[in-house]
Amino acid sequence: MGRNSERRVGRTTFLILAAALLAPLTGFAQNDSPQPPPAPPAAADSTPATAAPPAPDTSKPDPVQDSVVKVFATLRYPNPYQPWNKGTPSDITGSGVVIEGHRIITNAHVVLYGSQFQIQASQAGDKLSATVEAVAPGIDLAILKLDDDKFFDTHPPLPRATALPQIKDPVIVYGYPKGGDALSLTKGIVSRIEFTFYNYFVSGLRIQIDAAINPGNSGGAAVVDGKMIGMAFSHLTDSENIGYIIPTEEIELFLQSIADGHYHGKPALFDTLQTLENPALRSFLKLDPSVHGMVVTQPFQSDSPLKQWDVITKIGGTPLDDQGMVKLREDLHVKFKYLVQKTTRDGKIPLTVMRGGAEVAVDLPALTERPLVIPYLNGSYPSYFIFGPLVFSNLTREYFGDWLKSTSAVTGLTGLIEKGSPLVARLDDKPAFDGERLVIVSSPFFPDKISEGYGNPVTSIVKSVNGVPIRNLEHLVQVLRDSKDDFITIDFYDHYQESLVFRRADLLSGTDDILTNSGIRSQGSPDMMTVWNTKPAPASVP
Repeated sequence: MGRNSERRVGRTTFLILAAALLAPLTGFAQNDSPQPPPAPPAAADSTPATAAPPAPDTSKPDPVQDSVVKVFATLRYPNPYQPWNKGTPSDITGSGVVIEGHRIITNAHVVLYGSQFQIQASQAGDKLSATVEAVAPGIDLAILKLDDDKFFDTHPPLPRATALPQIKDPVIVYGYPKGGDALSLTKGIVSRIEFTFYNYFVSGLRIQIDAAINPGNSGGAAVVDGKMIGMAFSHLTDSENIGYIIPTEEIELFLQSIADGHYHGKPALFDTLQTLENPALRSFLKLDPSVHGMVVTQPFQSDSPLKQWDVITKIGGTPLDDQGMVKLREDLHVKFKYLVQKTTRDGKIPLTVMRGGAEVAVDLPALTERPLVIPYLNGSYPSYFIFGPLVFSNLTREYFGDWLKSTSAVTGLTGLIEKGSPLVARLDDKPAFDGERLVIVSSPFFPDKISEGYGNPVTSIVKSVNGVPIRNLEHLVQVLRDSKDDFITIDFYDHYQESLVFRRADLLSGTDDILTNSGIRSQGSPDMMTVWNTKPAPASVP
């Protein structure tokens, strides 16, 4: 999108880009399973680099190797199309680094959706059981704890650098990539540092290096002068030796956040902005040539202290240029949003804006996540509810991403647009009210005479049940539970999807047979079954 990367793009352009970006940038770990699980779409590093790593220098002891471990995990990804099922178990390997507090840090994508974890040190025969203590999918970091702390008597924490590396610094990446079992070293240089998108609308600093990074390297240490400058997590598709590491600055923020046992997320600014490079735009805003910054075109929060056409000139006292960049040092400029995580105090981002020819100080409330009506699962499994031949679920980005993988993106998106489906129209929308979610028919009809004569409603979004507008999956279950009508009528937002009418008694009596015939243990996820089995509140007396 060129220089104006903060600019809101058109709906069609956004949808095409979103098709490739719906799933988070999760990097990669080595997958030893003969049949890969239905994981989210591959990240930007899904093609392994081809450069062979140089052999480590064994002429003298290397203290780093005692602090880098191999991580074994058994993962079961969600199945958006069949939310009552988890994906086939998949055994994968990654890397991890010993840190203070008898802990091991690794990537979130190495452990997310995992049920069993082990670690193994370099040149060690035994594998040790581990558990996940904390995980932050957005910034792709996680902490493992071992059942036996004696391991750390001989495996000390790896020292971490306190400052960002310099461009062209020589770097060595330690990890356990595919191609062998022993610890591997690859060498390169630091080639770029930027503040950019990670996962789930979370952004952070990222260091680009030209050392080879392959599947299994995820979670390994990138080292300069014996100190860890970051952690390997991905590389660029279709390019050789363009790898990415999470710098120690992001690791420190993560560790600070989980100090109380809970990850609180990163403060962020989600307002729609554009650059101030166009002369006509500057004239329209009547700006003096000395004014530089980013233009607010749409405040994100409904009660935001920012207004349309405000020009953000400073963040925490640091001036912005007309591309929204700030200077960290002579050779390093990054997007100003990097300073959000540096300057936020008591949940507020200190900004200076030019408004109506005058400078105004603004304390913008910081958000730690971007509210979405179609959110990511973010490490959880989808909720669902089965009623007769229908499977209902809250719509997620993972569902949309998997659906696009199974069809032609352009053809599929065009069809959804023609149908007026909110699945496309509201892809990047905030909830219109607290708790708003879109309820989708996630699977084709189960075979049953109840649905005879109706077309397949899969991917259709529920608008109402018996005339009651549906707010989310929990509300749908409540409406079905509390209905006393002889018939259940289901209407959809999709223009060409017919309304479904069933006898309520048929749905109630047929559900158990459908579950039995399909080998499904539960009519719904635990949270939805709690709603279904809760007695409705008694009607109030006038």
